Amino acid sequence: MAKDGHLKDKVALVTGSTSGIGLGMARAMAGAGAHLVLNGFGDAVAIEKLRADLAAEFGVEVRYSAADMTREDEIAAMIGDVEKEFGAVDVLVNNAGVQHVAPIDEFPIDKWNLIIALNLSAAFHAIRLALPAMRRKGWGRIISTASAHALVASPFKVAYVAAKHGIAGVTKTVALETAEHGITVNAICPGYVWTPLVEKQIPATAVARGMTEEQVKKDVILAAQPTKEFVKVEEVAALALFLTTEAARSITGSLQSIDGGWTAA
Repeated sequence: MAKDGHLKDKVALVTGSTSGIGLGMARAMAGAGAHLVLNGFGDAVAIEKLRADLAAEFGVEVRYSAADMTREDEIAAMIGDVEKEFGAVDVLVNNAGVQHVAPIDEFPIDKWNLIIALNLSAAFHAIRLALPAMRRKGWGRIISTASAHALVASPFKVAYVAAKHGIAGVTKTVALETAEHGITVNAICPGYVWTPLVEKQIPATAVARGMTEEQVKKDVILAAQPTKEFVKVEEVAALALFLTTEAARSITGSLQSIDGGWTAA
C-alpha cells in the first residue's frame, strides 16, 4: 500500500517505464498513491506481471499502453484513453528515450530521426495533448527526463545532445505558458545512472578495452562524474516524486541536475 498519499486519486503516466529509470519513477508515484499508466516495449507476459505486481504492491490501478512514442497518432490515442478512463493525466513523466553514438559525418540519418522523435518530439506531443485537461483541473505536474547532456555536450552524441538541449527549451517555454494554472514543468538531468542496461555493457567494454570492469566504471563511464559513483535509479525517482509535492509548487521551468558534480565544472 502507499506510504505517502499526496498523489492519492491522481494519475501518473510515465513513458518508457517498463524498466530502468522510468520504472523507478513509476514505483515512486505509486508509492505516493497515484494510479499508474505504464508505457514501453518488452515481453508482453513480463509486462503484464509487472503491471499486476505493482497494482498489488501499492493498491492502485495500473494500466499499460503499448503506444509507440515516435508516432503522434499513438501518443494521442494513449492520452485519450487515459482521459476517458481517469479524466486527466495529472502527472506526466516524459522518460522514453534511446541513444546512438557516432561522429556527425557518419551519423546514420535514421538514428538521428529516431532519437529526435523519441527523445524530443514525443515529449512535445504528450505535453500538448495532456495540458488542456490539466488546465481544466487547475493542477498538473510535467517532468521530463533530460540528462547532463541537456547542459553540456559530449562528442559523438549529436542527436542525443540536441534532443536533450531541446527538452530544456521545451521545459522552460511550457513552464512560462502554464505558470498561472497550477501546473509545474521541470526536467531532471541525471548523470550516468546504474541501470540494467549500463550493467550489461560493462563486461563487453572491459574485454574490448583490455581493462578490468572496475576500471571501465571509473575511468570510462564515470570519467566525467567527479564522485566516481553512479547515480541510483531510486535517487532520480525520489527527485521526480518531490517535484510532484506541494513543497515544490514554486519550482517550475527548472533543470534539476543529479549528476555527481558532472556539470559543476
